[in-house]
Amino acid sequence: MNVKIEESWQNVLQDEFEKPYFKNLVSFVKDEYTSQKVYPAGNQIFKAFEMCPFDEVKVVILGQDPYHGPNQANGLAFSVSDTVRTPPSLINIFKEIKSDLGKDVPATGNLERWAKQGVLLLNATLTVRAGNAGSHQKKGWEEFTDAVVQKVNEKKENVVFMLWGAYAQKKGAFIDERKHLVLKSAHPSPFAADRGFFGNRHFSKANNYLVDNGKEPIDW
Repeated sequence: MNVKIEESWQNVLQDEFEKPYFKNLVSFVKDEYTSQKVYPAGNQIFKAFEMCPFDEVKVVILGQDPYHGPNQANGLAFSVSDTVRTPPSLINIFKEIKSDLGKDVPATGNLERWAKQGVLLLNATLTVRAGNAGSHQKKGWEEFTDAVVQKVNEKKENVVFMLWGAYAQKKGAFIDERKHLVLKSAHPSPFAADRGFFGNRHFSKANNYLVDNGKEPIDW
């Protein structure tokens, strides 16, 4: 795993790459890709950054782990590749968008089109062993992605953070709500969506905030 990350992110995160924890993480991940089946594909680990440069970030959506089933994870939180069946949490996200904005549920769960508009789809952990959820947690990824969120918090203004579920809310607890919009609700998973994800209207709220701050809204 070579740390090839989009240039604007490289500049912002350069200090992280030099830290001991990150060097240990790189070593661990390289070993895993050599000896195990790991998702996403190695060239997609930093896809969220490639598709959404630091300078273009308008919205941050925090996930937890990549999908651990075959061909699902594509480097963007909640997203799957075009040919893969849309997972339940993402179906619920699309249902809320339909309820909120009237947009039909798309045929594909590929969220690259969001990323290209400035939505950083960031998982807390960027890799996972096949069929083994959480297997790459507490290896250093969380420290790295905490730093990513902190850089956006510190260096940008008027970003929308969508924090769904307790894990994401804890991870984003330090975000400065005086200069950003922080939207919190239950997680969209089938186990939690009825407890406050449905009806949260995060997508219209995000767009209204972006427009109010002179930015293009997202075509969800």
